[in-house]
Amino acid sequence: MLTKRIIPCLDIKNGRTVKGVNFVDIRDAGDPVELAAAYADQGADELTFLDITATIEHRKTMVELVRRVAKEINIPFTVGGGISSVGDVAALLKAGADKISINSAAVKRPELVEELAQEFGSQCVVVAIDTNFIDEEWTVFTHGGRTPTSINTFAWAKEVESRGAGEILLTSMTSDGTQAGFSLEITALLSENLGIPVIASGGAGTEEHFAEAFTKGKADAALAASVFHFGTIPIPQLKNYLSKKGIVVRL
Repeated sequence: MLTKRIIPCLDIKNGRTVKGVNFVDIRDAGDPVELAAAYADQGADELTFLDITATIEHRKTMVELVRRVAKEINIPFTVGGGISSVGDVAALLKAGADKISINSAAVKRPELVEELAQEFGSQCVVVAIDTNFIDEEWTVFTHGGRTPTSINTFAWAKEVESRGAGEILLTSMTSDGTQAGFSLEITALLSENLGIPVIASGGAGTEEHFAEAFTKGKADAALAASVFHFGTIPIPQLKNYLSKKGIVVRL
């Protein structure tokens, strides 16, 4: 059985780690370099860094900050925000990223997924999907959850897989920051029907929520921010809990 992964997420705005509820009401959560080092020490399996306003502000991800974070950690490191070309990805990988995450740029031009997979390998390409339950359907949103599309989430996940994505980062806007639990139905739908890993994101509030993401949601990994940034659930404690539940994690 494959080991389930625990992934802290650093949402970055103006060089600081921030966290909101339902993608709004943003508050400061600390220095990203210090947090990254602490999470690596605590036993996080991977780290994700999302420059959440890069696309909105029409600029590239902060490469120098990525470089500073990469120097402090020894675990796989995914970076997203403002990425729209092969050149962008090359610069981030050179700065120390192991994988990149694309969202809005992939929706705008799906061929980008293929170009990046061909250039860097599928294992490097994470497609982030921000989804909200609107009119009885899970729908894709772009630009940090600000812009709705007419794209069905499941259909989009299948398409990006066919284009070479190596992993899906699925964030439920309905649950994000609420600490009320992951959106298990849509997570399970993707996990059961895709041949690539699905990372559950949005809504973690308790240790049980993580267990549900792996059991009911069938996710390969679970990503969270608030519960880690504000000390609600220490990573070693979470992993011990999951292990006792029979969920295979790296201790």
